[in-house]
Amino acid sequence: MRAVLLNAPGEVQVVDREPPRIVEATDAVIRVAAACVCGSDLWPYRGVDFIEPRFMGHEYVGVVEEIGADVQSVKPGDFVVGSFIYSCGECEFCLAGYTSKCVHGNFITAVGGTQAQFVRVPHADGTLVATPGTPEPDLVPSLLAASDVLGTGWYAAVAAEVGPGKTVAVVGDGAVGLMGVLAAQQLGAERIIVMSRYADRQHLAREFGATDIVEERGRDGVARVRELTGGFGAHSVIEAVGTKESMMQAIKSTRPGGHIGFVGVAHDGDDIPVKHLFASQVHLHGGPAPVRRFLPDLIDRIMKREIDPGKVFDLTLPLEEAAEAYAAMHERRAIKALLTT
Repeated sequence: MRAVLLNAPGEVQVVDREPPRIVEATDAVIRVAAACVCGSDLWPYRGVDFIEPRFMGHEYVGVVEEIGADVQSVKPGDFVVGSFIYSCGECEFCLAGYTSKCVHGNFITAVGGTQAQFVRVPHADGTLVATPGTPEPDLVPSLLAASDVLGTGWYAAVAAEVGPGKTVAVVGDGAVGLMGVLAAQQLGAERIIVMSRYADRQHLAREFGATDIVEERGRDGVARVRELTGGFGAHSVIEAVGTKESMMQAIKSTRPGGHIGFVGVAHDGDDIPVKHLFASQVHLHGGPAPVRRFLPDLIDRIMKREIDPGKVFDLTLPLEEAAEAYAAMHERRAIKALLTT
């Protein structure tokens, strides 16, 4: 089969490799219908945290080809959406809703990237959710978004305790931040402020429910958010970047007693001074999103056409052109690139 390999920073190749097979009785093998490039994939592409060549991708939808003897919830022929972290669905953390901390789980990249024609999914029952019937082709991008960015943006909004009557600020206008806007709108936020400097992202943010755009950054950005909120700051803030600067902007944009849902992937050197957290009196919750927890609800909303998160994909390319997909996102010529297999 064909699969995407990051051979070195900035060097994306599509290569042949052995197709996956059932290893454990709880496995499923999926024929990938669509995958995509994530903003977090750009970190190693840019040379951050790159250690050795790796197969890429962790977002996927597709059709079940084969299942292990113990798999019960999906069967061959089912169209499925899977989380970027596989999980057993039965351990203490899974039952508490934190499937991303499953004691038997891991990132799907641990068994091979999903930017490929096939992928093996461990713990299929706890990881995959079948759609009710075969989805119409135009719904596939939205279902793919649910595999990570939509689920992550939704988790950020839930962690930030977004709800009716609240003002929400979103730090980060990438795919996850935009999905956070959509989630905030669906969860009933009264006002949604998005920090964005790019016209295409601003337009999409407004489509998803943003009421205000703040182009300023740093102190000026914080001042503008506070100006829009009567000097107090937002009730809920979604942090979707993962740098020290973005987190500080989130903290300073949150009113005392407010909540931050942080899902931006952090890296070494991005430490937050404890004194700022201590003084802010804000609630902080986030981390790797337990996407599997939200999949049934998100799939239902998508299949009923209540939401259209697939709009976040503004570039579609065949798997063989993965290098261009990475370059386009790196150069901000695309918000998010979808790969067809």
